[in-house]
Amino acid sequence: MSASPRKPQGNTMNRLLTLTMAAAFALLSAAAQALPDIQRWSTEKGAKVLFVAAPELPMVDIRLVFDAGGARDGDQPGVARLTSALLDQGAGGLSADEIARGLEQRGAVLGGGSERDMAWLSLRSLIDPELLEPSLGLFGKVLAHPDFPEQDFARERKRMLIGLQYEKQKPGAIAKKTFYRELYGDHPYASHPAGTEASVKALGVDDLRAFYRRYYVARNATVVIVGALDRAQAEGIASRLADSLPAGEKAPPLPPVEAATEARETFIEHPSTQSHVLMGQPGLRRKDPDYFPLYVGNHILGGSGLVSRISDEIREKRGLAYSAYSYFIPMAQQGPFMLGFQTRNDQRDEALAVLRQTLAEFVEKGPTEKELKAAKNNIVSGFPLRVASNSKISEYLAVIGFYDLPLDYLQRFTGKVEAVTVEQIRDAWQRRIHPQRMVTVVVGGALDDATP
Repeated sequence: MSASPRKPQGNTMNRLLTLTMAAAFALLSAAAQALPDIQRWSTEKGAKVLFVAAPELPMVDIRLVFDAGGARDGDQPGVARLTSALLDQGAGGLSADEIARGLEQRGAVLGGGSERDMAWLSLRSLIDPELLEPSLGLFGKVLAHPDFPEQDFARERKRMLIGLQYEKQKPGAIAKKTFYRELYGDHPYASHPAGTEASVKALGVDDLRAFYRRYYVARNATVVIVGALDRAQAEGIASRLADSLPAGEKAPPLPPVEAATEARETFIEHPSTQSHVLMGQPGLRRKDPDYFPLYVGNHILGGSGLVSRISDEIREKRGLAYSAYSYFIPMAQQGPFMLGFQTRNDQRDEALAVLRQTLAEFVEKGPTEKELKAAKNNIVSGFPLRVASNSKISEYLAVIGFYDLPLDYLQRFTGKVEAVTVEQIRDAWQRRIHPQRMVTVVVGGALDDATP
């Protein structure tokens, strides 16, 4: 591809910034009136494509999502995250600096990441062909022709190892890692996406190349495009990117998560005056039939900040913690339902007892009609902000495509919330949430060392 005339870097970036700020206002207004019409098709090699035409601003957001997260690490914890981190560190014979400069000069923004279920690459660009075409060319190199340079691999692996060492000093990180291990046992979700020091040290460049060849293939990809393009332009971009990859095979389904059968508690002593407490059980799949009763119910229990029941009981009434919460993380298989707080060592037993009692009472009795009405109003009124930009819409489309949710998911979301009843919440929570079978992890100082 021939190089486009170079635009003045400052002017291009200022233009992108101005348009991005304008997008927040324009799309917020549009979101309040109509949700996006999602078009869906597949490329020749089998990649799934979701497209939303957003003509308000001359920009496009492109995201490719792969079933290539930490749950695919197997016996090499950390390989998915390190593979994702190396994609833009040299590709198609270009160095990381050359890729970064080429995108920056055209006002384009490259993104990417890896979690338990998925890995992704993203590009935001203006649609001016003199800017978009070379940006797509660079993005395509990162996507389809990563070089995995040895020097960059060594640097990124060292960075991950430093991060893992740092996390060993953070009680919150220790608690979260321990919680996942205790909750998921032998399931792929048990392993931390960043791996362990031993597993990361054992990785080599060839391991990353093998992981990339297996999972970064068209049939394992979802392409999301949101922007000021028509269907033909979107089809061209999707085919150009996804079909530059081998067709490959879709990753097999992850194994189901075993239900909790008994309560377990783990205490890890850490030299701190504060204790980090996490409690929970396997919770929701993305396509779970109980999704909305559990989601709305949790908004009342612990998901709505300072006005939630948990916060009211632990923070407002007793002053035991600054923040206390609960939330679901829906995933391909059952992601965790987590409750937690941070408090002084000498208050943790009392706070934990209050947390357990508050959960048990909610499961037994459910919410009041007044609480349910307030929760619905809060969720529905805040929903337009969640789809108020191209980037936010692209993130939702990635979830819809990756988890194979209905194309009208966004259109029906608020209606599904409004339809939830007290009885449905009580029924779902009593069937699905078991206060007597919770995994509890406490990381903090011994009580003898607690300071009042």
